[in-house]
Amino acid sequence: MSKIILTGDRPTGRLHIGHYVGSLRRRVELQESGEFDKIFVMIADAQALTDNADNPEKVRQNIVEVALDYLSCGLDPEKTTLFIQSQISELTELTFFYMNLVTVQRLQRNPTVKQEIVLRGFSENEGDENANKRGIPTGFFTYPISQAADITAFRATTVPVGEDQEPMIEQTREIVRKFNSTYGETLVEPEIMLPDNAACLRLPGTDGKAKMSKSLGNCIYLSDPSEVVRKKVMGMYTDPTHLRVEDPGHVEGNTVFTYLDAFCKPEHFAMFWPEYNSLDEVKAHYQRGGLGDVKIKKFLFNVLDSTLEPIRQRRAELEKNISYVFDVLKKGSDEAREVAAQTLIDVKKAMRINYFDADVLADLIQQFNNKAE
Repeated sequence: MSKIILTGDRPTGRLHIGHYVGSLRRRVELQESGEFDKIFVMIADAQALTDNADNPEKVRQNIVEVALDYLSCGLDPEKTTLFIQSQISELTELTFFYMNLVTVQRLQRNPTVKQEIVLRGFSENEGDENANKRGIPTGFFTYPISQAADITAFRATTVPVGEDQEPMIEQTREIVRKFNSTYGETLVEPEIMLPDNAACLRLPGTDGKAKMSKSLGNCIYLSDPSEVVRKKVMGMYTDPTHLRVEDPGHVEGNTVFTYLDAFCKPEHFAMFWPEYNSLDEVKAHYQRGGLGDVKIKKFLFNVLDSTLEPIRQRRAELEKNISYVFDVLKKGSDEAREVAAQTLIDVKKAMRINYFDADVLADLIQQFNNKAE
């Protein structure tokens, strides 16, 4: 069996460093590894519209922003197929067929759906007294089914995601098993691939909140200029009990150290902080006292800035040639649609709704002719 990856992002804004350590960096590594036969990376604009239906221009504009982030981070259209979800109509058909395999109650139990409903301010009650809350759009509620269509359309064997997406992948596996047991072996059951660095599983926001989120305004974006990154880093949440330099500090729950765990490499010490040989040495000094937050933040800024600078440079060049970016997306979408179309053919054949295939049509006509006789 071919080894295939499907992954992607919703175009609701520029991508941030949480996306980078959680998935983007790994995608580039996998692309260069040669381990997989095919890699599909999707800009999930249709899913973004499920909770942005009143602001389609936001989604439209951010398709380009996300594509720029992909290319500037190193995704190569010669090795990775980049495509726009809404341009693959077969995904909508697959979603419709899969809806019959999932109950409303199962969707309601999905932890990711429940969490996202709260995060996006939807009301689960039609008559909610809070006029600022909207009801849950059906498209948003059925997000796990749409995601299953995305994954299975490309016969993905591996889906690299953050830990918050585990319930979604499990629901995809359930749909695959249900379809195959009902109609025969047709779909591929995917495996999840989580980040191998624990700090990258869910990078917290600069304010120390559990997750870096565009809606919470606690992000460092891949395209942020150097001075913006510096300002955000210097204002980051650290250890609230570390009031004086000589006080012992806590590493656990300290956002600055979480970011260093995710980004810092051994060579960064020789480059930016030669007084130390490793991050463990810095942590030990901080824990026993005598090391101030400002010094650590300055080091973190240098680490982040050196990581982001080549990305910013590539992005600046790409921004001069947006027509090239659209050419990449058009070519990738055409290629992706060919693959999804074949999967849809196989699904319809398994479900026995391929009525106009020559052999099936001949058989149906013969059956009715026999009845007539």
